[in-house]
Amino acid sequence: MRRPSAKAASLLVLAATVIQLAIASVATGLPQFEGKGFGARLVFYPILMLLVPTVWWLTQRRRPAPHDPPWTGFALVMAPFLVDVSGNTLNLYDTVVWWDDANHFVNWFLVCLGLGLVLGVWSVRPVWVSGVAVVGGGALLALAWEIGEWWTFIRHGTELATAYEDTLGDMTLGTCGACVAFVVLRLYANATAKGLAATSPASQVQRVGLTPEESS
Repeated sequence: MRRPSAKAASLLVLAATVIQLAIASVATGLPQFEGKGFGARLVFYPILMLLVPTVWWLTQRRRPAPHDPPWTGFALVMAPFLVDVSGNTLNLYDTVVWWDDANHFVNWFLVCLGLGLVLGVWSVRPVWVSGVAVVGGGALLALAWEIGEWWTFIRHGTELATAYEDTLGDMTLGTCGACVAFVVLRLYANATAKGLAATSPASQVQRVGLTPEESS
């Protein structure tokens, strides 16, 4: 994704999420919003969406030569919040049986892929270290999310009886999503390495049939 397009996508995702959260916090009488802690989400979702860009900016401002903002990574990290809120707005959680499970898998894939791009985990060596970072980090984030869900609305809601089984399933799906994100990051790393190799001076020399001595 080109940088201007990725930046616009990030801002659009943030705006669409906040607008829907504001509507949900006011329209408490609608069944799809009832008892789901949208007052708390209105506060915490924007904070969580802006956390990664803020931390990135604070770390980069201390560098003598800051990198360009990884807007694609930011957009991917923000996207799950929009997906979650939009699913509630459209009442998909209560009308589509598989929606919640699909969300946990896809959203954790997006979050881990985005964080992997922002942090440059795809370039970490050896490969198993990046695997532990992505998959292990995804599992920890899934655990933190489930704790947050329990604290905000499950402990006082109607889903407490099935919370244990649902939590185990959600954490498993989130971890699987993190595994797929790691695979995609590895493919991205391999493609990037091949692209760099193809544009290296040695590669260009070999392509025209010259030796390094002849080209100098």
